[in-house]
Amino acid sequence: MGGQQHVAVAMDVRERSSVEDAMRSAQDQCGAPPSLLVNCAGVGARTPISETDGDSWQKNIDVNLTGTFLVTQTFATSLLENGKDSKGAVVNIASIVGKTGSTNWSGYTASKGGVISLTKTCAAELASKAIRVNCVLPGLIDTPMTASQIKEPRENLMQLIPLGRAGRPEEVAEVVAFLLSERSSYMVGACVEVTGGYAM
Repeated sequence: MGGQQHVAVAMDVRERSSVEDAMRSAQDQCGAPPSLLVNCAGVGARTPISETDGDSWQKNIDVNLTGTFLVTQTFATSLLENGKDSKGAVVNIASIVGKTGSTNWSGYTASKGGVISLTKTCAAELASKAIRVNCVLPGLIDTPMTASQIKEPRENLMQLIPLGRAGRPEEVAEVVAFLLSERSSYMVGACVEVTGGYAM
C-alpha cells in the first residue's frame, strides 16, 4: 500500500535467539518496535495417542505453545522498553479443539489448549500496560494444513458444522483484524470462536 513501510524478517519461533534477532531487525528497520502481533505459526499431525512419539509431541508444544510464548514475551518487552505511552495488541491463533479436544490430535489439542490459557494469563498481566491480548479459535478452515491432515470424509465433518461448510481464511483474518484494531478496545482475554457453529 502506498506510503506504508513493509519489512520481512525470518525467525524460528522455537528459538529465543532467533525471535530476539528478528524483533531487533524489525525495530532497527522501522525505527520503533512493532505494536501489533499475530501469533500464527503452527503445526499439527493426526495420530492416535498410542502412536504419538516424543518428537511429534514436542514439535507441537515447541512451535504452537512455546513459540507463542517466546514471541509474545519478546514483543511485549520491546514495546514496554520503548516508553510508557506505547500501546499494543496481540492476537494468538489457537483452535476450537484446544477447548474441546479431538480424537487422534493429542499433541495439537494440548498445545492449543495451552495457547488459550497463555492468552488469558498474558491478557491479565499486560492490560494495565496498554497491551491487549486476545485469541481466535478457528474451526475447520480451508488451508493447505487441513487439506493434508484431515482424512475423514468431508461430508461427515460438514454434518457437525451448522453452516455446513468449512471456513475461508479471510473469515478468520477479518476477526483478527478487528481484535488488533481500536474497534475492539474493550476486549481483553477474549477467545473468539470462528467455527461455523461447530461445538457451540
